[in-house]
Amino acid sequence: MENVSVVRIFTLSGLNETVNYRVTLFSLTLLYYCVILFVNISLIMIIILDENLHEPMYILLCSFCINGLYGTTGFYPKFLLDLLSKSHEISYEGCLLQAFVMYSFACCDLSILAVMAYDRYLAICRPLHYHSFMSKKRLSQLICFSWLTPFCIFSVSIILTSTLKLCGSKIEKLFCVNWVIVKLACSDTNTVASNIISYSIIFIYVSHGLFIMWTYMHLVITCVRSKEDRVKFMQTCVPHLVSLSTFLVVIVFDLMYMRFGSTDLPQSIQNLIAIEFLLIPPVMNPLIYGFKLTKIRNRVLGLIYVDRK
Repeated sequence: MENVSVVRIFTLSGLNETVNYRVTLFSLTLLYYCVILFVNISLIMIIILDENLHEPMYILLCSFCINGLYGTTGFYPKFLLDLLSKSHEISYEGCLLQAFVMYSFACCDLSILAVMAYDRYLAICRPLHYHSFMSKKRLSQLICFSWLTPFCIFSVSIILTSTLKLCGSKIEKLFCVNWVIVKLACSDTNTVASNIISYSIIFIYVSHGLFIMWTYMHLVITCVRSKEDRVKFMQTCVPHLVSLSTFLVVIVFDLMYMRFGSTDLPQSIQNLIAIEFLLIPPVMNPLIYGFKLTKIRNRVLGLIYVDRK
């Protein structure tokens, strides 16, 4: 029992079946990570440099892309190093940090989507009060809420996890996940506090989801009455709905598999399921908003046209 609390290194066993094609996987992953960096940084810079885009919707989109960079940076550099290394280990502290980044990234995404839904609700359902409600101060408060809420919650969660006595050091995934670390706790370890925090997090973010549903119910009801509102809905709300749907599908699928999925699936399939939320949304979100939102699309096309001249 004296050895159980001395786990200082975790072994990530998710890469064990990639020995024969690591160079190919490394090249494709590096290329994909560069694409993620390019599309997100490009959109962020376009919004920052163009004063016409300094509106709540675009500032929230900028925050969305920054979060995408934050989350992917917590995974891809370490994953790329593991592909070049024979040993796939991560320090105890590094594992807790990565678990914090993965969870806070996912929940920050949902918080930002909730704030974006509120912004669209005000713009379409309460247009006369939009600028008074969505002032610079209110926008700053909402952005702080969307970032600080998951940061504070998961800080507490990770601190509680760090107090657990562990009876194992093998993580059968490509990256560290708080739930998996808790499962490594010894049978005599009290995990009640961690479970309470977990259920509290579920309640908070289910509430976010219900709030988004409530805003879209009102948006649909309002847009049915007016052709102008329907056009505005199609231009600004459809990208949000696509991002939200993609996020919910990949996250719920991953969580359901992590809790109830079969371990008989090939490791490569398990890995793909685990990293879906790091593969699809970080690239798809900036592309969807870039193509669908007229101001951003015109700005991108203008830059392309200038370059060709």
